[in-house]
Amino acid sequence: MFDGNQIREGTHINGIGSHTPGARELDSVIIKRSKFVGDSREACFKEAGDIIIPVNAGEISESHFYAELGEIISGKKPGRMNDKEITLFKSNGLAIQDAATAKLVYEKAVTKGIGIEVEI
Repeated sequence: MFDGNQIREGTHINGIGSHTPGARELDSVIIKRSKFVGDSREACFKEAGDIIIPVNAGEISESHFYAELGEIISGKKPGRMNDKEITLFKSNGLAIQDAATAKLVYEKAVTKGIGIEVEI
């Protein structure tokens, strides 16, 4: 963990290292200072100590979770609103992300004519 007081305005953070309810990589200060976006609200409140711990400690409420990434990408909610805002994306990893990555790798391999096709 690092000191959230050290983060400058306008910083974006990708939190990808911790994904269990009792562990975190980001302190409560940075969670409070940031616009919190997760890949999945449900996954964050089941798996991400980064938000679970400060909620359980009463330092923030569940409403601090601003949006799911899909809401930002689709335009349902705005992302960064100004140059001073600290934004934070918490990734827990979703199966759809793995499937999309695997499809991309497969398509690139086919295009380059590399790899071995296995029939199951």
